[in-house]
Amino acid sequence: MNELVSVETKRSKRQTRRRIWQLPAALTLVPLAIAAVSPGAGHGPLLPAAAASSAVVAASGTSGFQDQAWGDDTTREDEKASRKTGDWRAEADLGSLFNAAKNTGAHDVWASGVTGRGVDVAVIDTGISPVQGLDDPTKVVNGPDLSFESQNDQTRHLDGYGHGTHMAGIIAGRDADVVAGQENDPDRFVGIAPDARIVNLKVASADGGADVTQIIAAIDWAVQHRNDAGLNIRVINLSYGTSSTQPYLVDPLAYAVENAWRKGIVVVVAAGNDGAGVPVTMPAANPHVLSVGAVDHLGTKPLEDDVTADFTNSGNAERRPDLLAPGKSVVSLRTPGSYSDRAHPEGLVSGDDDQRFFRGSGTSQATAVVSGAVALMLQQRPDLTPDQVKHLLLSTADPLAEPDPVQGAGVLDIDEAVVAAAPSPAEAAQSWPAAEGTGTLEGSRGESHVVDPTDGAVLDGEIDAMGSPWDARSWRTATAAGAAWSGGEWNGRTWAGSDWSGSSWTARSWRSAAWSGDSWAGGDWLARSWRGDVWSSAGWESLSTASRSWTARSWRARSWRTVLTGPGATW
Repeated sequence: MNELVSVETKRSKRQTRRRIWQLPAALTLVPLAIAAVSPGAGHGPLLPAAAASSAVVAASGTSGFQDQAWGDDTTREDEKASRKTGDWRAEADLGSLFNAAKNTGAHDVWASGVTGRGVDVAVIDTGISPVQGLDDPTKVVNGPDLSFESQNDQTRHLDGYGHGTHMAGIIAGRDADVVAGQENDPDRFVGIAPDARIVNLKVASADGGADVTQIIAAIDWAVQHRNDAGLNIRVINLSYGTSSTQPYLVDPLAYAVENAWRKGIVVVVAAGNDGAGVPVTMPAANPHVLSVGAVDHLGTKPLEDDVTADFTNSGNAERRPDLLAPGKSVVSLRTPGSYSDRAHPEGLVSGDDDQRFFRGSGTSQATAVVSGAVALMLQQRPDLTPDQVKHLLLSTADPLAEPDPVQGAGVLDIDEAVVAAAPSPAEAAQSWPAAEGTGTLEGSRGESHVVDPTDGAVLDGEIDAMGSPWDARSWRTATAAGAAWSGGEWNGRTWAGSDWSGSSWTARSWRSAAWSGDSWAGGDWLARSWRGDVWSSAGWESLSTASRSWTARSWRARSWRTVLTGPGATW
């Protein structure tokens, strides 16, 4: 009864609010999300960076994102959620997926029988590991691993950083013992679209290193193979962004996501975590896609006092986040032994006796919430175009009580979006200028570069992660035609196998392929040991600095980035 009253009260308040419904414009750059630190909330000393990873970090003198932290329990959600019994209770933690789903209306959508079934969400990230909640054989399908760890059988597809698993849990996690029709059980872990399926497209290594060409190649693969072998990729989750120095109209990453959008895939992108006065990241800068910021609950249950999280990139009058979703102190699935897990024990959740969960803040998490919501919409109405999905989400969002242009249309309200009348395709059609994709890779990278750890050679200029020359115009023609991939080749070099192979915990995996020829540094790919960090039953076990993996350089606020908030945080 109390649940019904709260839902009706929420809906009543929505009806009296003035809706702010406008589609912003487009502009440029900057990164995405991950987590934050809460001093005093740790579970032991932080591991030195050298002990956790052999990575080469920022050459610019600024801190690399590896040195940042997870946690961000500034409103003491751990304490509140375990106060009565000593055990963590999801319903008492404002950062739990239980409350994120409840407050955005997902509980009401599940009650109608809509749980995301039949919809595939491509997660382009650091990989996904088969932890509880994602270990059902039908939950995750492994696409090609395009990361520098793909050449190692023990690291392929798996999440050595801990970010991709966190996102996948938010989008579609589901404990095996969840009873159908009882997805709102606070004693079980359930993501926003618990019956959607994840397509794992790993692009980043255990240290987070990934080049923009790996992201573009993954997007192209998702587009070209979206309906292959029983797949139904309707959503791309991109909790990633760059500090591109060129406008979306020419940026190749912006063109890649717009091409996916035009092919019927809803692309959901993080706005970035640099806060006020900073443009949104690329490709969130492209106004055709969905750019997501984070809402902060401020540690109180009433929704009326929620605000835009201060780490959300504010953008400017030309391009803001399109809407907000829960992104403050979000509790999702932990990857034991991953870089984040070892280096940032403050991310562990107090009272979680099984230590399944990890806490993080950022527009990454908010993006994953929206991706799950889109999966729900597309199960209910599979004929919706991406423009119609965007129109429905923005026209039904709940504006914050205090005016704030950074909120875009307001906070995600998925139960209103699924019942609202769909606009016609003509009504929903966006009229922004189309991206051309003829800009430079180097402009798209901004400050984010990967380096060869054997000799320090930086990947820059107009070559891709395999060292192949980049011809923007020929790539643009191929990707627009859905032909950027030919078997396992992309941009003239072999990146992956040409088809599916065998079975794994995901039920299917894309075939791997040995890389041959020279890397961008001039070294032979085949001559490398590909040891890096090895997955074992105990987690990621660091080997030696002599066998260090590929890494990131100049990661200041770029790529799979971490944001610091709260007392004592520095940046």
